[in-house]
Amino acid sequence: MAILVDSNTRILVQGITGDFGSRHAKLSLDYGTQLVAGVTPGKGGQTFEHGTHKVPVFDTVGEAARQSGATVAVIFVPPPFAADAILEGVDAGLDLVVAITEGIPVNDMIRVKVGMAGKKTRLIGPNCPGLVTPGTGKDSHGGCRIGIAPGYIHKRGNVGVVSRSGTLTYEAVWQLTSRGYGQSTCVGIGGDPVNGTNHTDVFKMFNEDPETEAIIMIGEIGGEAEEQAAAWAKANCKKPIAAFIAGASAPPGRRMGHAGAIVSGGKGTAAAKIAALLDAGIAVAATPSAMADTLLKHWGR
Repeated sequence: MAILVDSNTRILVQGITGDFGSRHAKLSLDYGTQLVAGVTPGKGGQTFEHGTHKVPVFDTVGEAARQSGATVAVIFVPPPFAADAILEGVDAGLDLVVAITEGIPVNDMIRVKVGMAGKKTRLIGPNCPGLVTPGTGKDSHGGCRIGIAPGYIHKRGNVGVVSRSGTLTYEAVWQLTSRGYGQSTCVGIGGDPVNGTNHTDVFKMFNEDPETEAIIMIGEIGGEAEEQAAAWAKANCKKPIAAFIAGASAPPGRRMGHAGAIVSGGKGTAAAKIAALLDAGIAVAATPSAMADTLLKHWGR
């Protein structure tokens, strides 16, 4: 079953005519994703072409969703306009909006969170690699790739992956695939301090998904999201979980690459997160290279 998206999910791309958006739209089409519409204000009526694919471009998300049946949007829009792009998807009643954009001002994201209150739309990101549900075809094509993740490293299987770090997501996926273990869905939630979906949200979805049998969680110093997820898992989740926390060697107060990875007030340290994870019965990898092996040992494989 996987979570959030599958091979039947219909996607629209906001910013499809830009360099970054067009490049990854092509990769998603190559992967077999049902990319059915693009949105660029002022370019409605044009067509985005790639191989045999001809994707209609619309001026607004609402029009694109009505005409194409898209239920998910992925955003490749520059930071000054990204918040409005997210809210446009919310106003259109989409099920899911995936914001890849990095550098959206925190005040803008606070405005987004207020605007999303009480609405049905779920936000993944911003500043995230997106998500992949591998397909069952050759090289796992025919699934759903939303964002910038390298689709070719994925394999259809039973391990769910959730991560604040894009590159460590890819590392975990490749380790699993290399050992013959595929993924149900891989979700990059991003590392910004104000985001739409956290580790606990994804844990709940993986816990309810019959296809997902085990989970890898990748966190970072800063904030308390990992501790909160550990507490939820301890009380509710029986599936084996392995984790890695990036930034263990960072001194107090050090800002890492993600805007949310800031340790302050004695909270959000790697030691605190690791202690909470271990207390919840979650196995913790000492290094990034040990993520898959740590899970497999904990899983009894």
